[in-house]
Amino acid sequence: MQSARIVEIGETSAGIVVPEPGGFRFFSAHPDYHALEGRIFRSPRHATRAATELRTRRGPRRSTH
Repeated sequence: MQSARIVEIGETSAGIVVPEPGGFRFFSAHPDYHALEGRIFRSPRHATRAATELRTRRGPRRSTH
């Protein structure tokens, strides 16, 4: 039986993926990755790739200070 896995992008915990029939469901842990919330991926690696691509499209986060 597979268990939940943490998806980390750099030093950021983007979320977790939880196994379910048909793949792995993503639950975001960081606001930058809410767009992936609830999506089902074939594997944790596919979820990590999607999170990396999302981060790349958004670019570096700007400080509000």
